[in-house]
Amino acid sequence: MDQLHRRFTVEQVKVLLQGYCQGTLSRADAQEVLGVGKTRFFALLQEYRTNPATFSIDYERETHARISMSTERAIATELRREQKLVEDPRLPISGYNYSAIRDRLEQKGIQVSATTITARAKQLGCYKPHPKAKAHDRSHYHFHRRTSAT
Repeated sequence: MDQLHRRFTVEQVKVLLQGYCQGTLSRADAQEVLGVGKTRFFALLQEYRTNPATFSIDYERETHARISMSTERAIATELRREQKLVEDPRLPISGYNYSAIRDRLEQKGIQVSATTITARAKQLGCYKPHPKAKAHDRSHYHFHRRTSAT
């Protein structure tokens, strides 16, 4: 189901919540019309009761949708640095450590997720898929029944 702010205007939601507050609309009916569960309904109601004049259902993104070019460059720099380590035959490093890259970037004041770093690594060719694990071979396991000496 679409998000609330896409299905209703603020005024429509206010009318429903006002109807509930005045007792002309039951909670179950208001929930059904809004298409929300009990928890979400009471969260909306609390927000509405706090200040009906400024009540809003508009979605506000808490983080930026895109990262800046300077952050992109910093990620690329760290990935290439890691790539040199992975490709150096003198070192026993066989794979990329994206969490370590995230931590190094964090020390520089750059907040990005390891998932973002992995996505950029794939774009830049700094990605090595994990080797597939071999299936269990149970033929090596022998279970012996203990015999008691009586």
